[in-house]
Amino acid sequence: MNDFLKVFRNNYANFSGRARRREYWMFSLISGIISLVLQLPFQIQNVTQAVSGGEVNPNGLGLLSIFLAGIYGLAVFIPSLAVGIRRLHDTGRSGWWLLITLVPFVGSIVLLIFNVTDSQPGNNQWGANPKGTAPVQSGAWG
Repeated sequence: MNDFLKVFRNNYANFSGRARRREYWMFSLISGIISLVLQLPFQIQNVTQAVSGGEVNPNGLGLLSIFLAGIYGLAVFIPSLAVGIRRLHDTGRSGWWLLITLVPFVGSIVLLIFNVTDSQPGNNQWGANPKGTAPVQSGAWG
């Protein structure tokens, strides 16, 4: 939860620097859960109306639910871009790689692979390693 709040408090629109895997994935997980919870009344209302054979026509709580989910989506749009770009920086790639998702199917898979890749050891052009670990020298196993 701290990683999620850290993105909002300290890095709301920070597109420079690096973000660890944990920060990125915790932000994504908690943001996804919040979105799901906000949309749940709308989805339940639609399913119950469809199952009962009636016309699917959301009202009341369903409309409020989808409105709040939309507001939340707008609120997390910039931080989502920022943490995604900083995650790519952590792997040694430019933030422009986010545009690969415009390539159907394959782009999302490539971005997923980039996001699960470990941090680039040591410093890179976007800053120091957020893990604070130095790069492993060859022959340092002994």
